[in-house]
Amino acid sequence: MPGILSVSSIVLPHWCTTSSGRRVVRMAAAHTPIAGVSFEAVTIKPPSHPTYDLKGIIKLALAEDAGNRGDVTCMATIPFDMEVEAHFLAKEDGIIAGIALSEMVFQEVDPSLKVEWSRKDGDYVRKGLQFGKVYGRAHSIVVAERIALNFMQRMSGIATLTKVLIGGGRNHRLGLFDMVLIKDNHISIAGGISNALRSVDQYLERENLQMEVEVETRTHEEVKEVLQYASQTKTSLTRIMLDNMVVPLPNGDVDVSMLKEAVELINGKFETEASGNVTLETVHKIGQSGVTYISSGALTHSVKALDISLKIDTELALEVGRRTKRA
Repeated sequence: MPGILSVSSIVLPHWCTTSSGRRVVRMAAAHTPIAGVSFEAVTIKPPSHPTYDLKGIIKLALAEDAGNRGDVTCMATIPFDMEVEAHFLAKEDGIIAGIALSEMVFQEVDPSLKVEWSRKDGDYVRKGLQFGKVYGRAHSIVVAERIALNFMQRMSGIATLTKVLIGGGRNHRLGLFDMVLIKDNHISIAGGISNALRSVDQYLERENLQMEVEVETRTHEEVKEVLQYASQTKTSLTRIMLDNMVVPLPNGDVDVSMLKEAVELINGKFETEASGNVTLETVHKIGQSGVTYISSGALTHSVKALDISLKIDTELALEVGRRTKRA
C-alpha cells in the first residue's frame, strides 16, 4: 500500500553512546518543530465488541510478516540498539482514522516506543502535513511501520469517503449479534414479511432483548405489508430498508421516484434506509428523496486507502513527494 513513515529532517547523523551503553543516532536537525502544532496524544478507542481481540489480530499480522526468520532487511541494515525519530506524513488530503490501533501496533512490537500525535481520529489533514511522530529503537519502528500504516491507511480511506464513525457516519451494525436485520432470504424462509416480523417480535420478547430491528423491502407492496403489520401489532421494528428502489438510467443518472413514493408511504412512522445503486455521484439525489439513511457496501469493499507514510528523512521524503506531486 502507498504510504510513508517520516522522521524529522536529517543533515548528517553522528553517533553517541548513552550511559546505558545503547547506541543512539541523532540527526543534525534532530527535531524539526511543526509551526503552531503542539504534539499531544489524542486517540479515540476502537468500538467495543464482545469477541474482538485486536491484540491477537496485530500479533497475527506481525507473525505473518516475520515468518520463521524475522525482518531480514532490518537485521542486515539497522543496529539493534540504534534510536531514531520518525514522522507520520499525509501524502494526500483526507480524514485520519486508526490512531489508537496504530499506537497498539507500536506498543505490541516495543513498549518502550513513544508515540505522539498533533491530530486525532476524525480530523482533516492536508497533503504534506506531519501529524504524528514515533521515537525509540529504529529496528522496532521499521518492523511495526507496515502493519501500523496498513491499518491506518485503510481506515482513513473509509473515513475520508464517508466522514465515518468518528466524523459523521456510522456503522450499520458491528456484527450479526447487535441488531436484527431481516433480509430477503429470512423473509423467503419465514414465508413472508409479516411472518418474519412476527417471529422476530416473539423472539425478542421471549429472550427479553431490546435492540434495533430493520426489515428489507423491495416493492411498494412489501412496504404496505410492513405498515399493515405494524398498525395491528406491537412491534420492535425501527427501520425499513428500501432496497434497489433507486433505478439507474442509461445516461448515468438515477430515477428516485419509486424511492420517494415509498418514503411518502411510510410517512415518518419508521426510519428509512436507501440501499442499492449508491455512488458518490448519486448520493445527493438519493438524499433528496427524504430517506433517513443511505447505505453503501462500497464504503468498505471498494474504498481507496489514504496515502500516509512514515519517514525518518522527512526533508528528502517531502522533496521526492513534491517531485511526484504527492506532498
